[in-house]
Amino acid sequence: MSKPLIYFLCTGNSCRSQMADGWLKALGSDRYEVKSAGLEAHGLNPRAVQVMSEAGVDISGHTSDVIDAEILNRADYVITLCGHADEHCPVISNPNVIKWHWGFHDPAKAVGTEEEVMSQFREVRDAIKFRIQHFLNEGK
Repeated sequence: MSKPLIYFLCTGNSCRSQMADGWLKALGSDRYEVKSAGLEAHGLNPRAVQVMSEAGVDISGHTSDVIDAEILNRADYVITLCGHADEHCPVISNPNVIKWHWGFHDPAKAVGTEEEVMSQFREVRDAIKFRIQHFLNEGK
């Protein structure tokens, strides 16, 4: 039997959806197939790669992809990570999909010193990890 597919969506598939993808693959790939995409492809954010690496998760080989209708419609879960993606998610024709919105602020919009910006990336990384762990433990 195939594993349930989780499709993480964000606006640019550069930070939050990439971190969620990395965390779920690291913590639950034995239970779930994981994909991520964006309304647009903005490229993989190097700061997201760095903070995930600090936590022991390598996402450096990920690509920034645009939403694929075939994947979207075979997903068991579609989880948006930003309000823009939640509001503009394409129509899902699969009536059995579970669609959730887990909103996190965009660390790519953080301002300040490099350390302040990196601190925002780390906060979002840790919040996403906590949410993924909750999902794995509670199924919701």
